[in-house]
Amino acid sequence: MVTVQSEQRVVLRRASWETYERLLAERGDDRMPIYAYDRGRLEILAPLLPEHEQLRFNTELVVSALAEEWGLDIAGFGSTTLRREDLEAGVEPDACFYIQSEPLVRGRRGPDLSVDPPPDLAIEIDVTSASLDKLPIYARLGVSEVWRYVRQRFEIWVLEGDAYRKSEESRVLPGVTAEALTDLLERRRGLGSTGWLRRVREWARGLAEG
Repeated sequence: MVTVQSEQRVVLRRASWETYERLLAERGDDRMPIYAYDRGRLEILAPLLPEHEQLRFNTELVVSALAEEWGLDIAGFGSTTLRREDLEAGVEPDACFYIQSEPLVRGRRGPDLSVDPPPDLAIEIDVTSASLDKLPIYARLGVSEVWRYVRQRFEIWVLEGDAYRKSEESRVLPGVTAEALTDLLERRRGLGSTGWLRRVREWARGLAEG
């Protein structure tokens, strides 16, 4: 059965793990299309909208600025495929970061969740409505926190046990709030990159000092 959700998304139901792995192999090093797999449901997403890519890039800059201002060693693996066959779970975040767990993957080309811990932070940008709820996938993989941009606002979801709880404040980057993230990305629309990054760094320093 095939359900077409929009021009960008297609969901296959009753897809096998072997089908998912074959599609990943055929795609190779290309970034598109993007796949998500959840116990038989396979989502295919293409293409990504320009607004989506701008939001992803700017959110990555926020995390990088925080790390630099706070003196944190982080490892960013972009939209790398996170998957475990034993859990029938696979997802490709818009960005993901190792923060507290960075020493465990230092120097690695990419994480292998059969031996490596999951990322501490994943970022999901939903410019259009998502057809597949990816939070249960991230939860089964054990990702500590997800920042989700939906309906022009950020949401922060922290993992407690085997499910996520919506939170106003980040746990992996304490002091960072959903409101502040939303405000920063909104300010980017009216500022050039240099002026905006200056504000991001000032905000990050303020959190470190406060």
